[in-house]
Amino acid sequence: MNDSIQNSSLRFTYSDNGVMVLHIEGDWILRSGMPDAGIVESELESRNDIKQLVFDISELGEWNSALLAFVVRLDGVCEKRKLKVDYSKLPEGVRGLLALAKAVPERQGARRGGGDKKSIVVTLGEFIIRSTHTFADGLKFVGETIMAVGNMIRGKAVFRKSDFWLALQQCGVDALPIVALISVLVGMILAFLGSVQLKMFGAQIYVADLVAVGMVREMGALMTGIIMAGRTGASYAARLGSMQVNEEVDALTTLGFSPIEFLVLPRTMAMIFMMPLLCIYANVLGIIGGAIVGVAMLDLTIPQYYIQTIGAVSLTAVASGLIKSVVFGVIVALAGCMHGIRCGRSASAVGDATTKAVVSGIVSIIVWDCLITVVYIIIGF
Repeated sequence: MNDSIQNSSLRFTYSDNGVMVLHIEGDWILRSGMPDAGIVESELESRNDIKQLVFDISELGEWNSALLAFVVRLDGVCEKRKLKVDYSKLPEGVRGLLALAKAVPERQGARRGGGDKKSIVVTLGEFIIRSTHTFADGLKFVGETIMAVGNMIRGKAVFRKSDFWLALQQCGVDALPIVALISVLVGMILAFLGSVQLKMFGAQIYVADLVAVGMVREMGALMTGIIMAGRTGASYAARLGSMQVNEEVDALTTLGFSPIEFLVLPRTMAMIFMMPLLCIYANVLGIIGGAIVGVAMLDLTIPQYYIQTIGAVSLTAVASGLIKSVVFGVIVALAGCMHGIRCGRSASAVGDATTKAVVSGIVSIIVWDCLITVVYIIIGF
């Protein structure tokens, strides 16, 4: 490679018949500090008698795609001014690449930035329209899923039993380690925070009540739902989105299979069955995490902690948490499957669908948790 680089430069000459000759000199590579096409545009604006642009490359040294980028930008300037351009003097490689660049027109809106900024009213209107369409698609998807469940109850749904057992394993047994870790830590955190306040009154024993009630009624189901939204919901969206990109979903439709029954139903039913079991598992491990803090930091004995926990937990509290877990399981499955089935046809669309599945799943879990808690308070459950 030649280490001596000549700086690229432009020079203009004119003829009597309205022709401007653009002399391209030096090495037109990225390291040479190339002139901007705006120089030529400024020159054209200062003269109104130019009818044609011609290139002179007699002093051109090395060149690469930097020269092509300059020519493409200059072509846009000349096209805007209705100026005729003669490319015959350019290197053959530049002319070939320029022809390829012009072969397919640039897609409208492909470039980022630029353009006029949208007003607040337009932005708000577009957001409302998108939200309305998303809500309508969600209702349609939920309706189709309910119909698929009805077909399954009548024995008319078509899906592979092996898919159901595989989904059962993936959202059940495979999720046990991460659920165990988070549940134990949450239980320890609840116990530690409670102990800070209860020690002021000499009531450390009630840490067991705090952890038990908090895990059984709320934190067990909530944390399990959030974990499954980030783990299993994202997996559903990514897998179904990849099948959409590879046109496997279209193939199922062509063969007469319902994608909702064949793909969504087994995953949804697996989540409904496993979420209560995972919730009970999280409750137990959360209480164990609280016991670790109680025994290690508060000088409580294991029998004391056990007796206090049994006295604090009721069947009503356990049932309230299990009901929430079932609702959260339905939300996670529907959010993941809906965004996967509704995925676009590109690799980036799969990533977008996965992100939407996780975000919408977690947000929906929090919203429904608040609503169910309010209902519990109203009915005294």
